[in-house]
Amino acid sequence: MPEHSDFAQTLRHDRLVAIVRGKDPEAALRSVVALADEGVRLVEVSLTTPRADEVIRRAIRETGPGAIVGAGTVVTREDALRARDAGARWMVTPALGQGLEQAVALDVPVLAGALTPTEAVAALRAGAHAVKLFPASLGGPGYLRALRDPLPDVPFVPVGGVNAELVPAYFAAGAVAVGVGSPLLGDAADGGDPAALRDRARAFRALCRAEGQA
Repeated sequence: MPEHSDFAQTLRHDRLVAIVRGKDPEAALRSVVALADEGVRLVEVSLTTPRADEVIRRAIRETGPGAIVGAGTVVTREDALRARDAGARWMVTPALGQGLEQAVALDVPVLAGALTPTEAVAALRAGAHAVKLFPASLGGPGYLRALRDPLPDVPFVPVGGVNAELVPAYFAAGAVAVGVGSPLLGDAADGGDPAALRDRARAFRALCRAEGQA
Protein backbone atom coordinates (compact mmCIF):
# COMPACT_ATOMS: atom_id res chain seq x y z
CA MET A 1 0.00 0.00 0.00
CA PRO A 2 1.51 3.39 -0.93
CA GLU A 3 2.04 5.93 1.80
CA HIS A 4 -0.57 8.67 1.56
CA SER A 5 2.09 11.32 0.99
CA ASP A 6 3.59 9.19 -1.78
CA PHE A 7 0.19 8.86 -3.46
CA ALA A 8 -0.39 12.61 -3.33
CA GLN A 9 3.10 13.27 -4.65
CA THR A 10 2.67 10.82 -7.51
CA LEU A 11 -0.69 12.37 -8.39
CA ARG A 12 0.86 15.84 -8.61
CA HIS A 13 3.95 14.59 -10.42
CA ASP A 14 2.36 12.34 -13.04
CA ARG A 15 -0.77 14.50 -13.48
CA LEU A 16 -2.60 11.68 -15.30
CA VAL A 17 -4.99 9.02 -14.02
CA ALA A 18 -6.10 6.38 -16.53
CA ILE A 19 -9.57 4.92 -16.02
CA VAL A 20 -10.02 1.38 -17.32
CA ARG A 21 -13.64 0.29 -17.64
CA GLY A 22 -14.67 -2.35 -20.15
CA LYS A 23 -16.75 -5.39 -20.98
CA ASP A 24 -13.87 -7.81 -21.58
CA PRO A 25 -11.69 -8.61 -18.54
CA GLU A 26 -8.82 -9.92 -20.67
CA ALA A 27 -8.87 -6.78 -22.79
CA ALA A 28 -9.04 -4.66 -19.64
CA LEU A 29 -5.96 -6.43 -18.31
CA ARG A 30 -4.10 -5.90 -21.59
CA SER A 31 -5.04 -2.24 -21.40
CA VAL A 32 -3.56 -1.84 -17.92
CA VAL A 33 -0.35 -3.52 -19.05
CA ALA A 34 -0.13 -1.36 -22.18
CA LEU A 35 -0.65 1.80 -20.15
CA ALA A 36 2.06 0.77 -17.69
CA ASP A 37 4.42 -0.04 -20.55
CA GLU A 38 3.91 3.52 -21.83
CA GLY A 39 4.66 5.04 -18.43
CA VAL A 40 1.12 5.70 -17.20
CA ARG A 41 1.52 4.68 -13.57
CA LEU A 42 -1.79 5.64 -11.97
CA VAL A 43 -4.33 3.20 -13.41
CA GLU A 44 -7.84 2.77 -11.99
CA VAL A 45 -9.76 -0.42 -12.80
CA SER A 46 -13.49 0.18 -12.40
CA LEU A 47 -15.29 -2.42 -10.34
CA THR A 48 -18.02 -2.37 -13.00
CA THR A 49 -15.62 -4.28 -15.26
CA PRO A 50 -16.45 -8.01 -15.29
CA ARG A 51 -14.13 -9.94 -12.96
CA ALA A 52 -12.55 -6.67 -11.87
CA ASP A 53 -11.02 -8.36 -8.82
CA GLU A 54 -9.12 -10.75 -11.05
CA VAL A 55 -8.09 -7.95 -13.41
CA ILE A 56 -6.64 -5.96 -10.50
CA ARG A 57 -4.77 -8.96 -9.05
CA ARG A 58 -3.28 -9.98 -12.39
CA ALA A 59 -2.46 -6.40 -13.35
CA ILE A 60 -0.49 -5.94 -10.15
CA ARG A 61 1.47 -9.12 -10.85
CA GLU A 62 2.11 -8.35 -14.50
CA THR A 63 3.04 -4.68 -14.17
CA GLY A 64 5.10 -4.91 -10.99
CA PRO A 65 6.42 -1.47 -10.02
CA GLY A 66 5.46 -0.10 -13.44
CA ALA A 67 1.94 0.77 -12.33
CA ILE A 68 0.10 1.77 -9.18
CA VAL A 69 -3.15 -0.11 -9.72
CA GLY A 70 -6.26 1.17 -7.97
CA ALA A 71 -9.95 0.32 -7.93
CA GLY A 72 -12.65 2.66 -9.19
CA THR A 73 -16.41 2.93 -8.75
CA VAL A 74 -16.07 2.11 -5.06
CA VAL A 75 -19.59 2.88 -3.84
CA THR A 76 -20.34 0.60 -0.89
CA ARG A 77 -18.42 -0.78 2.07
CA GLU A 78 -18.44 -4.14 0.32
CA ASP A 79 -16.87 -2.55 -2.76
CA ALA A 80 -14.02 -1.14 -0.66
CA LEU A 81 -13.41 -4.47 1.06
CA ARG A 82 -13.52 -6.25 -2.28
CA ALA A 83 -10.99 -3.79 -3.72
CA ARG A 84 -8.72 -4.19 -0.70
CA ASP A 85 -8.85 -7.98 -0.98
CA ALA A 86 -7.92 -7.75 -4.66
CA GLY A 87 -4.81 -5.75 -3.73
CA ALA A 88 -5.88 -2.30 -4.97
CA ARG A 89 -3.32 0.25 -3.81
CA TRP A 90 -5.76 3.17 -3.90
CA MET A 91 -9.47 3.67 -4.45
CA VAL A 92 -11.76 6.04 -6.31
CA THR A 93 -15.36 6.78 -5.38
CA PRO A 94 -17.96 8.46 -7.59
CA ALA A 95 -19.47 10.23 -4.58
CA LEU A 96 -19.40 10.61 -0.82
CA GLY A 97 -20.76 7.74 1.26
CA GLN A 98 -19.93 4.27 2.43
CA GLY A 99 -17.23 3.60 -0.13
CA LEU A 100 -15.24 6.62 1.01
CA GLU A 101 -15.82 5.84 4.68
CA GLN A 102 -14.63 2.26 4.35
CA ALA A 103 -11.60 3.16 2.23
CA VAL A 104 -10.53 5.66 4.90
CA ALA A 105 -11.14 3.05 7.62
CA LEU A 106 -8.88 0.66 5.69
CA ASP A 107 -6.22 3.39 5.55
CA VAL A 108 -6.10 3.28 1.76
CA PRO A 109 -5.41 6.45 -0.27
CA VAL A 110 -8.69 7.58 -1.79
CA LEU A 111 -9.77 9.97 -4.55
CA ALA A 112 -13.34 10.88 -3.64
CA GLY A 113 -15.99 12.06 -6.07
CA ALA A 114 -17.62 15.44 -5.48
CA LEU A 115 -19.25 18.15 -7.54
CA THR A 116 -20.19 21.05 -5.27
CA PRO A 117 -18.10 23.12 -2.86
CA THR A 118 -19.94 21.54 0.07
CA GLU A 119 -19.16 18.04 -1.20
CA ALA A 120 -15.51 18.88 -1.86
CA VAL A 121 -15.00 20.16 1.68
CA ALA A 122 -16.90 17.20 3.11
CA ALA A 123 -14.74 14.76 1.12
CA LEU A 124 -11.53 16.13 2.60
CA ARG A 125 -13.00 16.23 6.08
CA ALA A 126 -13.98 12.57 5.68
CA GLY A 127 -10.38 11.66 4.90
CA ALA A 128 -10.06 11.82 1.10
CA HIS A 129 -6.59 12.59 -0.19
CA ALA A 130 -7.83 14.39 -3.31
CA VAL A 131 -11.18 15.34 -4.81
CA LYS A 132 -12.41 13.85 -8.06
CA LEU A 133 -14.43 16.63 -9.66
CA PHE A 134 -17.18 14.59 -11.28
CA PRO A 135 -18.74 14.92 -13.75
CA ALA A 136 -16.32 17.64 -14.78
CA SER A 137 -18.07 18.03 -18.12
CA LEU A 138 -21.04 19.61 -16.36
CA GLY A 139 -19.19 22.86 -15.75
CA GLY A 140 -15.89 22.48 -17.57
CA PRO A 141 -12.66 24.30 -16.73
CA GLY A 142 -14.56 27.49 -15.89
CA TYR A 143 -16.41 25.73 -13.08
CA LEU A 144 -13.15 24.34 -11.67
CA ARG A 145 -11.67 27.83 -11.71
CA ALA A 146 -14.71 29.16 -9.85
CA LEU A 147 -14.40 26.38 -7.25
CA ARG A 148 -10.76 27.13 -6.65
CA ASP A 149 -11.39 30.81 -5.90
CA PRO A 150 -12.79 29.97 -2.43
CA LEU A 151 -11.03 26.58 -2.19
CA PRO A 152 -7.49 27.19 -3.47
CA ASP A 153 -5.91 24.38 -1.44
CA VAL A 154 -8.25 21.58 -2.48
CA PRO A 155 -6.46 19.11 -4.80
CA PHE A 156 -9.00 18.73 -7.60
CA VAL A 157 -8.79 16.02 -10.28
CA PRO A 158 -11.41 16.60 -12.99
CA VAL A 159 -12.95 13.41 -14.38
CA GLY A 160 -15.65 12.95 -17.00
CA GLY A 161 -15.37 14.26 -20.53
CA VAL A 162 -11.70 15.24 -20.20
CA ASN A 163 -10.20 14.97 -23.67
CA ALA A 164 -6.80 16.04 -24.98
CA GLU A 165 -8.08 19.44 -26.07
CA LEU A 166 -9.35 20.25 -22.57
CA VAL A 167 -6.27 19.13 -20.61
CA PRO A 168 -4.43 22.49 -20.89
CA ALA A 169 -7.52 24.40 -19.79
CA TYR A 170 -8.05 22.18 -16.76
CA PHE A 171 -4.45 22.58 -15.66
CA ALA A 172 -4.67 26.33 -16.22
CA ALA A 173 -7.77 26.31 -13.98
CA GLY A 174 -5.76 24.65 -11.20
CA ALA A 175 -6.24 20.88 -11.53
CA VAL A 176 -3.47 18.85 -9.87
CA ALA A 177 -4.13 15.99 -12.32
CA VAL A 178 -6.74 14.83 -14.80
CA GLY A 179 -8.63 11.54 -14.89
CA VAL A 180 -9.22 10.23 -18.40
CA GLY A 181 -11.40 7.32 -19.46
CA SER A 182 -12.74 6.83 -22.97
CA PRO A 183 -10.73 9.64 -24.65
CA LEU A 184 -7.62 7.68 -23.61
CA LEU A 185 -8.85 4.07 -23.59
CA GLY A 186 -11.10 4.20 -26.63
CA ASP A 187 -12.44 0.67 -27.12
CA ALA A 188 -9.26 -1.05 -25.93
CA ALA A 189 -10.86 -2.42 -22.73
CA ASP A 190 -13.64 -3.91 -24.87
CA GLY A 191 -11.21 -5.71 -27.15
CA GLY A 192 -10.14 -2.83 -29.41
CA ASP A 193 -6.73 -1.95 -30.83
CA PRO A 194 -4.03 -1.89 -28.12
CA ALA A 195 -1.59 -0.16 -30.48
CA ALA A 196 -3.94 2.81 -30.76
CA LEU A 197 -4.18 2.88 -26.97
CA ARG A 198 -0.41 3.05 -26.72
CA ASP A 199 -0.35 5.97 -29.15
CA ARG A 200 -2.95 7.85 -27.12
CA ALA A 201 -1.13 7.06 -23.88
CA ARG A 202 2.07 8.59 -25.23
CA ALA A 203 0.18 11.65 -26.42
CA PHE A 204 -1.58 12.21 -23.08
CA ARG A 205 1.63 11.66 -21.11
CA ALA A 206 3.46 14.19 -23.26
CA LEU A 207 0.64 16.69 -22.87
CA CYS A 208 0.52 16.30 -19.09
CA ARG A 209 4.30 16.64 -18.84
CA ALA A 210 4.24 19.77 -20.97
CA GLU A 211 1.50 21.31 -18.86
CA GLY A 212 3.35 20.37 -15.71
CA GLN A 213 6.42 22.22 -16.93
CA ALA A 214 4.44 25.29 -17.99
